[in-house]
Amino acid sequence: MNLTILGCYAATPRSLTNPTSQVLEMKNRMFLIDCGEGTQVQLRKNKIKFSRINHIFISHLHGDHFYGLIGLISTFSLLGRQNDLHVYGPKGIKEVILLLLKTSGSWTSYNLYFHELDSKESEVIFEDDKVIVSTIPLKHRVYTNGFLFQEKTGDRKLNLDAVNEYGIETCYYNKVKSGSDMTLEDGKVIPNELLTFDPYPPMSYAFCSDTLYDETIVSLIRDVDVLYHESTFLDIDEQYCEKTMHSTAKQAAEIAVKANAKHLILGHYSTRYGSIEPFKEEAQTVFENVHLADDSKVFEFN
Repeated sequence: MNLTILGCYAATPRSLTNPTSQVLEMKNRMFLIDCGEGTQVQLRKNKIKFSRINHIFISHLHGDHFYGLIGLISTFSLLGRQNDLHVYGPKGIKEVILLLLKTSGSWTSYNLYFHELDSKESEVIFEDDKVIVSTIPLKHRVYTNGFLFQEKTGDRKLNLDAVNEYGIETCYYNKVKSGSDMTLEDGKVIPNELLTFDPYPPMSYAFCSDTLYDETIVSLIRDVDVLYHESTFLDIDEQYCEKTMHSTAKQAAEIAVKANAKHLILGHYSTRYGSIEPFKEEAQTVFENVHLADDSKVFEFN
């Protein structure tokens, strides 16, 4: 599971920092999460193939989280894209994007599907044979969701020494990996656990964008492998959280502790601060395994 941070700063883009956008690679799927200004430039800088992005998840309709979307959609057309593109986001996102496409006469060369969200309860919004994605309702100034990405349990791993020892033919390998026992020609049944190893434990990633500190999300993300949680402010400026409906680094760490997360990634830093290191220092007073997001930083989790 790889995570590439394209942008992780709050409010406005600057010469050296970008607003929120990131790419999650999971089970050979690639998901774009939020799409602030400059996202397509960051995709190019990080050598991420546009053609691999088929699903885009938008947390909410504040500009620093989706103003890059129309540009990216248009660029896909200019590049001759043919693959379907699915956009998941709050109700209203379809109207905004289609109005811009209509007024600019820039209809797409590919099928563009919108999956608009308005539920205040967690719901599954994407599922295939490898990955399932659910919403994480958040508390912000406008309707906002985080997203929980979960791998499905994969096939069992072949014990090659064992299958060779028992003379299992290759045409039965997929059946064995799916968990079936094998019956030999003499009628002897070989239990599957003698022929395979347990599959790799499925991994999970929770993206919690702009939100007021909210313990109700804990039950939705419990035992998550990696939690990205916004940390707009340091503890000294906590008084701004209620008005802006954002969180501090320390509060993000408290959510990580309560959810029993394995890793915490901080991001969405206010640009009022000269350094992001104090965010990590404050969070580590509560939760040990803290990482700092930064533009173009890549995380790999096994």
